[in-house]
Amino acid sequence: MTDALDALSAAAGLIWRYRDGAERWQEAPPESRRAALAALELPAETEAEARARLAALEAGRDGRALPETLAVTADAPAPLAPPADWTLVLEDGTQTAGGAGSALPALPVGYHRIACGGHLTHLLAAPAQLPAAPRAWGVTLPLYGLWTAAAEGVGSYPELGDVAAGLAATGAAFAGVNPVHAGFAQDPSAFGPYAPSSRQWLNILHVAAPPVAHRSAGALIDYARDVPARRAALEAAFAASDANDPDFAAFRAAEGPALERFAIHQTLSDLHGPYWPDWPAHLRAPGAAARAEAAAHPERLHFHSWAQWTAAAQLAKAGDGARAAGMALGLYLDLAVGTHPEGAETWEDAETRLFARGVSLGAPPDPFAPNGQRWGLAPMRPDTLRATGCAALAATLRRMMRFAGLVRIDHILGFERSFWVPDGDLPGLYIAMPRDAMLAVARIEAARAGALIVGEDLGTLPEGLRAALEGAGILGCRVAMFEREGPTTFRDAGNYDREVLASFSTHDLPTWRGWRAGRDIDWRESLGEIDADTAARARARRIDEVTGFDAVAGTHDGSPERMHAFLARSPARLVAVQAEDMLEQTEQANLPGTIHAHPNWRRRLPVAADTLGDDDRVRRTAAIMARAGRNEG
Repeated sequence: MTDALDALSAAAGLIWRYRDGAERWQEAPPESRRAALAALELPAETEAEARARLAALEAGRDGRALPETLAVTADAPAPLAPPADWTLVLEDGTQTAGGAGSALPALPVGYHRIACGGHLTHLLAAPAQLPAAPRAWGVTLPLYGLWTAAAEGVGSYPELGDVAAGLAATGAAFAGVNPVHAGFAQDPSAFGPYAPSSRQWLNILHVAAPPVAHRSAGALIDYARDVPARRAALEAAFAASDANDPDFAAFRAAEGPALERFAIHQTLSDLHGPYWPDWPAHLRAPGAAARAEAAAHPERLHFHSWAQWTAAAQLAKAGDGARAAGMALGLYLDLAVGTHPEGAETWEDAETRLFARGVSLGAPPDPFAPNGQRWGLAPMRPDTLRATGCAALAATLRRMMRFAGLVRIDHILGFERSFWVPDGDLPGLYIAMPRDAMLAVARIEAARAGALIVGEDLGTLPEGLRAALEGAGILGCRVAMFEREGPTTFRDAGNYDREVLASFSTHDLPTWRGWRAGRDIDWRESLGEIDADTAARARARRIDEVTGFDAVAGTHDGSPERMHAFLARSPARLVAVQAEDMLEQTEQANLPGTIHAHPNWRRRLPVAADTLGDDDRVRRTAAIMARAGRNEG
């Protein structure tokens, strides 16, 4: 360890001494810090190299009159008097100039730039706070698990529309699903929605196409069969489509180079496999060679653009139909915390250098994961976010809010600090993120779209984050099984926070029935993750936990209706009810830490999409919510 390495680490925003989720102090070793610095393109293997990097970093910052990105409140006097002559360029191109020390005018909502002292600064002018959410409720459900008698396979966007319209009739204000980001269509085994190829484009696996002969049925999805079958159906629909459709032409023109780059990546994936590090070296970046090879297959480029257009049209119709049926917020879409390190987003990153290499997103040790977590996702670099005014985050949120009135930001803790786990057997550490700028972007995009945001603020919380979210008008998350005042003493619903979305569980946790039965413990024991003695102790604790929850919620009979009544009477703005709980399912959607040993993301709902809203159990839940005054939305 050296003073120069310490100073460089601090200047780069690394946080290598921290409390983990069990309130224990951790300190990442110098090797971890060097790996994180290398991921920021600040290699420092020696003390001399660390000193040189630090000097260059400080010189760059000292030479600027203003930081690279600033978040300000829109339509209010800008608290900024640049120390040198400046030129302000508003988002619409309007220019204003001022002298050193003169104040900027109030700025409209949007993305502006100011040139001062020979440097450019991004000004993010955001509303001070998003509007309050209504007192309402909605349903979260697995998009992949939807089906109708006419089409089983993998759930589709039109089936989501069917579900949303049916739920709207019961008073539900939103229908929430797992991420719909673009996946790896060429790899049927890569179906996890939280490790996407690109968060800026849509998953074409959910595009409805005429039924094919070998669709799978039953309780579990067979992706090895269904992915090729859905792709074949899409190819057939494309072959029968009108190549000169004016709406498609308009979509392709509007999306421009961004869609073209994605279509090039997808075309090369068809030719060379789904993961770009396996491609020939000259194709591993979106340069002239990649463009030339893809151009030799114009029908593939056309297909992938058409597939995105079709996906967008079907998802938009689902959202519009939900609103037309009376669903106040419409679709509730989920932004995954990161992207796959070998997918389209990272392939396109050769010039912007948004994603860090050699490290993975993860989480420090906590009671839920005593050994910490490594998620296998590429992190966004805070220095690039600052240098670009968080443009990539803005583009991603903007695309999602075309379809959704409510957006969930997965692991919003990463807006404050991101946990990086270096490749190899090295401990992880935190890196500070440009929180104020990222929150400003979220408010700008939500305000423009008329949407609301839920931030998943679960895990090892940085101090001050929840207050910052509430100040921004972003709802937090409160999960009933975690809302405790002691190991088996649960918080009464009346004491929940107000500016939150409350639920009993999440897709990563047991269902209501599964929790009570200790089904997650059974799985961990059967997979060899815990031994019989450990499992027995866990089951004994679970009995005490269930008893404790029953005492505060009055759920001694195990009724999901009573549990939903408990949530409904909380002051939380929104309540999310899991479809699996309403339908009294035992198995959970995803068992974290497993891939194929547990049937993650494969379980179908037991009720058809077009009849879910008419199910008696759903109707009973809706009546509970109505009695609690949750139809305000």
